[in-house]
Amino acid sequence: MTDQQRNFLGIPVQGDITHGATRKEQKPIEELQPILQAVLDDPTIVEFGWRQYTPYFNDGEPCTFSVYGLWVRTEDDQDVVDDDDDYELELDGTHRSLGDEPYRKVPTNENGSGWKWEKGPYEGPDKARYDRCHALWHALESGAFDNVLLDTFGDHARVTVRRDGIEVEFYQHD
Repeated sequence: MTDQQRNFLGIPVQGDITHGATRKEQKPIEELQPILQAVLDDPTIVEFGWRQYTPYFNDGEPCTFSVYGLWVRTEDDQDVVDDDDDYELELDGTHRSLGDEPYRKVPTNENGSGWKWEKGPYEGPDKARYDRCHALWHALESGAFDNVLLDTFGDHARVTVRRDGIEVEFYQHD
């Protein structure tokens, strides 16, 4: 598109346009619904949630809204009751009751001089449950639903999802 063809609300725009950071293409909420519902339908999952906010400072990088730290509480995690302990239930490492696919160091050549990290085999009680929760984690933290999550739950929010409702609390972060 040439500069002469650009317009804003029917008003011609001329000049050099410097485009900002590219954002993830946004998906409609209807694409998130079955992923979220699969986790809600699991009878062993009591609740799950995440934090969403725009950082106040980001080491000189632009501060952009994101979803962070999906956590899942199963029936086996009932002893974790303090909100500050939800970090123990996050999916970015070995989850207490869901398990993990831990990374392992593997050689990339026969003489062992090169190596790489790759995901190992699943270790835990229920791979299908683990996969459903990780699908939700990837969907939420992909950025593809940021607009709808921001519009629905707001900025600086701690969101907790249960079968009987969703609770939103102000989230204080650094």
